Order: sequence, then C-alpha cells, then structure tokens
Amino acid sequence: MLFSIGNNPRRKVIYDGKAKTIFEGPEPGTVIQYFKDDTSAGNGEKRDVIAGKGVLNNRISAHIMTKLEGMGIPTHFLKSLNMREQLVRQVEIIPLELIVRNVAAGSLVKRFGMKEGTVLNYPLVEFYYKKEDLGNPMLSENHIMNLGIADPYEIEEMVTQAWRINDYLSGLFAGVGIRLIDFKLEFGRIYGEYDEVYILLADEISPDSCRLWDEKTGEKMDRDRFRENLGGFIEAYQDVAKRLGLIPDSGIIQGGNIDEQIASSLSEIENELARERKLRSINKAPPSKPWK
Repeated sequence: MLFSIGNNPRRKVIYDGKAKTIFEGPEPGTVIQYFKDDTSAGNGEKRDVIAGKGVLNNRISAHIMTKLEGMGIPTHFLKSLNMREQLVRQVEIIPLELIVRNVAAGSLVKRFGMKEGTVLNYPLVEFYYKKEDLGNPMLSENHIMNLGIADPYEIEEMVTQAWRINDYLSGLFAGVGIRLIDFKLEFGRIYGEYDEVYILLADEISPDSCRLWDEKTGEKMDRDRFRENLGGFIEAYQDVAKRLGLIPDSGIIQGGNIDEQIASSLSEIENELARERKLRSINKAPPSKPWK
C-alpha cells in the first residue's frame, strides 16, 4: 500500500489506524509514526477530525517517552522528525492493552457500579485483548498464556514496567497540577541475534491514551471531552502541552486553527539514550511470580 502525506510522496504504509499511520522507516529496524488529527470513541462509532490534535499528541508523547527512557524504561521512540512524525524502532506489537487505574472512571465505573472519582486502594492493572472484532475483551493472565499472546516472562516484564511508569507519570503530572486517573500502555518485542527477547514500551502516551483531570477543578483534560460531548477538546490537550512546557503559552491553536509556522518551529525531541541503551533480555531468568 502506498500513501502520500505532506511533502513526502508515496511512502509505503505498514499500518493505517484510527489515530496514527505507520510508514516504512529510513533504515532497517525503524518505522515512522505519523499522528493524525482524527479522533474517535466507542470503538470507532463516533469520529471527528480535530485540527492540531496530532501535533499535540506527537509532542506530548515524544516528551514523555524520552523522560521514561531516562529512568530506565526501554521505549521504541528514537526522535521526533517534524511536528507530526516520530522515528521509532520497529517492534512486533504484543496484542494487549494494559490499563493502569488509580481512580475509578470509564468502564470500571460501568462494570462495578463504582462512583466516578473513587480513589482505588492501590493501582489496578488490567489486560485487554487488542481484537476489535471481539470487542477488545478483558483478559486474565491465564487467558493470555492459553491464547499464546505472551509468556510468563513477558507478562511479568510488562506489569513491572507498568507499575514503574505509573509512579513516574503520577509525579510528572502532579507537578503541573494534573491528576493521572488511568492510562493505556502497549508493548512490543524485538529479537536479538540468539533469539533473545526484549520488551519495549510502544505506541504513545498522550491525552488520547490517558485520563487526566485538573487537580483543583476536576475538569477533564483528555479524550473523555470528546466521548462525553463536553466541548473544549483541543483546548484541553493544548493546556496539557503548555503545562508540560512543550509549546508557548500563547499556544499553537487559535479559534480551531493550527498556526503551522509556530508548530513547525518547535524544537525536535530526541531520545539520546535509546540507541545507546543495552537492552535486557527477559528470557534469561525465570519470572519471580510462582506461575503454575
């Protein structure tokens, strides 16, 4: 499949999703991740195009991925290429979504009748199968192993990383007056010369994949504004980027239009540690959990 975006015509598309397009990369083992302005809810039943969303998500995710790499979380992110594209490692995506929950919201409220905003006794990690034709069902660890999605080593590595990411992101957002309610993670595999398996954080971390509430007002600053018809969708995303110091206080979007000149002048973000990091194979020692 060939696709054309911007000034780079007819690049080979590897994957074209609801919010991102993945292109063949400029060197072996890499791909280009393009962030769209498309947004959706209800497994794609509700859709719209919001000018500038892709630019903001690209910048926020690049920043967060670089920060996580700095604390020892291996990620697929290498560097931002322009206002909508990232160069990332090509990984074999594990068809799982890990949802880390700190506060009751979304489907947790619907499934268990909890009051939205209830603080959980401790963070909750849930697994969902990335199969839209099946409705992305929730899975247990034993489901994951029986379906051959991941083995015990990989499950333990993903959960361990999820807990560490949650600790870091909670502090990062709290520092700019935002509560981290919950968020989604995806991981991928790369393989070594001798069949070693390495697990890397993949996809994105942005207001599209996180629930973020203002600490003082409780205002939602994420995709729930679109899901729940709250209005102020792109303004909320822009506010997150401003608080993280990623765009000027004047913003890059005014009156529903993006200022391409300002957006294109933003400095690129590079993950200097990514290429140098010595990855740790996850299949060299048995998992600590007593799997049956």
